[in-house]
Amino acid sequence: MTTEEAAVEVRPARAEDAEAVARIWWRGWRDGHLGNVPAELVVARTPESFGTRAAQRVGDTVVAVAGDAVAGFVMVVDDEVEQVYVSEDHRGTGVATALLAEAERLVGSNGHRRAWLAVVAGNARARRFYERNGWTDEGPFDYPAAGATGPILVPSHRYAKHLAEHPEC
Repeated sequence: MTTEEAAVEVRPARAEDAEAVARIWWRGWRDGHLGNVPAELVVARTPESFGTRAAQRVGDTVVAVAGDAVAGFVMVVDDEVEQVYVSEDHRGTGVATALLAEAERLVGSNGHRRAWLAVVAGNARARRFYERNGWTDEGPFDYPAAGATGPILVPSHRYAKHLAEHPEC
């Protein structure tokens, strides 16, 4: 899929994309999470941890490629849009919107009528982005993020969107 607005190709990730995905993920995660999540989670989220996780998650990752560079990515599992990140150089260019649209399509193709995602409560920029794209804040909840010794509860907001193909949901 190609979007003219963002001039990017959106395609399934390949193993060779994992390093770029990890770099974008780590930097973007720090932008939206530092000061907004428990210190224990910040300690667990090292650059190496993102490298490991990106390599393990290639199968549920879609990347946006601009020119010859990975500009952003999204990870979808079942009905959850788990990660949406765009490199600093491509923010505000339509890449995130293209990735979110692809995530919604993937959730629908997984047989779900409704998509959901978690946003750290203090990440106002991300929350505004989802709301501009038709997602509804369903309120606060504690998201169980994977930590070294078990789940770490992260104060978040659950956002959901009824998919266009199934407006009755």
